[in-house]
Amino acid sequence: MPKAANLREAFAADLGRERDMIPAMAKALIACRCETPLGDTRAMADAVERLVGDVPEIDFERHAGAPHIVNLVMRVRGGRPGRRLIFNGHMDTFPLVDATRWTLDPAGEERDGRLYGLGSSDMKSGLAAILFALRHLARHRETWAGEVVATFAGDEETMGEMGSQFLLDTAPHARGHAMISADAGSPRVLRFGEKGMIWLTLQARGRSSHAAHVHRGDSAIDKLLAVIGELQKLRHFTVNAPAAVTAAIAEAAAISEPLSGAGESDVLQSVTVTIGTIKGGRLRNLVSDAAEATADIRIPIGVTVGEIEALVLGAVAAHEGVECVIERRFEPTWTPPDHEVIELLARNCTKVIGAPPVRNMRVGASDARLYRRAGVPTVVCGLTPYNMGGADEYVDIGELLAVGDIFALTLAVYVALCVEHFSYGSGLGLPYSPGLNHPNSYNWGWREYGNRAEAGDCLNCLKNTNCRSRFC
Repeated sequence: MPKAANLREAFAADLGRERDMIPAMAKALIACRCETPLGDTRAMADAVERLVGDVPEIDFERHAGAPHIVNLVMRVRGGRPGRRLIFNGHMDTFPLVDATRWTLDPAGEERDGRLYGLGSSDMKSGLAAILFALRHLARHRETWAGEVVATFAGDEETMGEMGSQFLLDTAPHARGHAMISADAGSPRVLRFGEKGMIWLTLQARGRSSHAAHVHRGDSAIDKLLAVIGELQKLRHFTVNAPAAVTAAIAEAAAISEPLSGAGESDVLQSVTVTIGTIKGGRLRNLVSDAAEATADIRIPIGVTVGEIEALVLGAVAAHEGVECVIERRFEPTWTPPDHEVIELLARNCTKVIGAPPVRNMRVGASDARLYRRAGVPTVVCGLTPYNMGGADEYVDIGELLAVGDIFALTLAVYVALCVEHFSYGSGLGLPYSPGLNHPNSYNWGWREYGNRAEAGDCLNCLKNTNCRSRFC
């Protein structure tokens, strides 16, 4: 078996050798159009398969949520049984709204240290970082325990029912002990939770009459505005969030708000009500006989969908002639900000970017909520988006390379590279105590340290202690 120093050098050399491939992989993915609507991800799935096809250790599966929506599950199994870590991302993008506004190629173009293109930040560059980490760990599969699985969803922009939710419901390997999402964000801010949401439509009925004879009419618009006024009062709903959540939001503000906008902290801790569309009436001099509005209500940790829904329906019931249709609802979700996978990710972010990341909630919805709802601890760590959804969308290439390194190192530590490859006794190790002069004490130290630190530090630990496992 290779010496620890040799294994460490091979691990580092692999990272250095392939990291320059990450922008090229991202560019190849950006070149595949998969806009929602229609959200056809078949060509994108083919492109992903080409990028991992030369690594036979990666099992590649397709799962169709619909004829045109292909989801992918890529699985690498270690040398021994162990935990399963999931990396998740989505392949569909926003539509290319107005190509004439782009000054660079929306199909992918590198310039001045930036990678431009439709979906570059949301989230094809994140997918490339995952593929880099997966390829890298696959080459060392005999040295670690457990499994690493990447789930690439073909449907996320329309809330993921035929994408990640479909995989969670039907693909046996889509669930794991923890999940890292590479959706748009920043390696400086690890997102451990998301607000809940209600999407609804208000419909009001009235009786038309000429505006000169308003006493003969019954205004649907007036009824609608009255209910909207009641919904807006929800913005003052009292929120009782867990202390760990409120503390994390407060501690993150100085870093997170410059990236996500001033006021983010207040939004994360409040019920927000947005009236997205409103229409009604036929002429200015007619009392309206019909009116309709749509609303988006976001619900913070510490409030339930049931509480808000009851108030909405109560307000509607108090106004005759108004009905409410709730099209979508989901609860807020969060993973404790000190969870093991977040701690490991934070350590490796610090190692790579030179500064510790903060931990915060996320204002937008992502497929992370689906994993948390399925009981899988989840964190979002992606690339900082620039012009997301608009012309000249781009990511910083230096940050893209850093995120690739962060993912590879975190994967290596989570699956405990070389963990429990011992030649002494049962291989499970004896309880360590200072000064214990026993060969297996080093083995135990490796197993414990290997689950709690960056992979290179683990290997240094082995070397410095003259480890007597069969890897040394």
